[in-house]
Amino acid sequence: MPHPNGAEEPCSPQPWILHAAWHSPALAPIPSLMYACRSSQWLQGSPRSKTRSKLHSQAERVGGSWQKREEPRSTTCQAKGSKRSLSILGIHLMAGRVPQGADRAAVAVEMETTFVENLRYAADLLAQEDMTGLVEPINNRITDPRYYLNTPHQAAAILEKVGRPNLKLQLDLFHCQIMDGNLSRNLETFFPLIGHIQIAQVPGRHEPDSPGELNFPYIFQLLESLGYTGYVGCEYAPKGDTLEGLGWLRSYWESRGLQHCGTSKATE
Repeated sequence: MPHPNGAEEPCSPQPWILHAAWHSPALAPIPSLMYACRSSQWLQGSPRSKTRSKLHSQAERVGGSWQKREEPRSTTCQAKGSKRSLSILGIHLMAGRVPQGADRAAVAVEMETTFVENLRYAADLLAQEDMTGLVEPINNRITDPRYYLNTPHQAAAILEKVGRPNLKLQLDLFHCQIMDGNLSRNLETFFPLIGHIQIAQVPGRHEPDSPGELNFPYIFQLLESLGYTGYVGCEYAPKGDTLEGLGWLRSYWESRGLQHCGTSKATE
């Protein structure tokens, strides 16, 4: 179950999931893949929390220039060598935001059309290196009111239109709970599409054992019963010290008869 990224003694080197973005999908091509992979050379050996925040910050800044088409799609080929220099598991291909002042319904068709075209291009590029692209619904009720992709239902429909097997759903249960709830049924329904899971308590977006709406021991057992063997990303803001905040993970291991790194006590 949850891999101990950020623990004092990691079990093994962990692969990265990079984040690349293009804002205003109705306007932007996708140099994001090249930029994210090229600019993340410093990722190696960096704490994951600092890595994610810095990469997101860079992606946000470059996002504005993509609307001007300053970089052609051909530059994305520079991303292909990144898998060998970094242990990259997948790349989160961000959907972008509804343009400021625009009516969401009025631009929905154009935004979806461009997003689908960009995802096909990205998927074909990533397939050359056996890499996976991930799309993540982000709630527009609290976190980002202008974000285009908001629910797993919308993401599933887009993935079907794109029709590429190396594109998967990155399901953040924080966003899913805020937008739709019904997590058990949603996990069961969209499980065949899921390539990565992220967690945080709702509504505070802190550790899973902080006060909130979600029963994570139940959710973890449900994921196990469904056969999920991937990583569970801890995309939350620690209430205090990061390592002390991982007590929930140690408690979960103990409840499952496991020791540090998820090894069975019987095998020790």
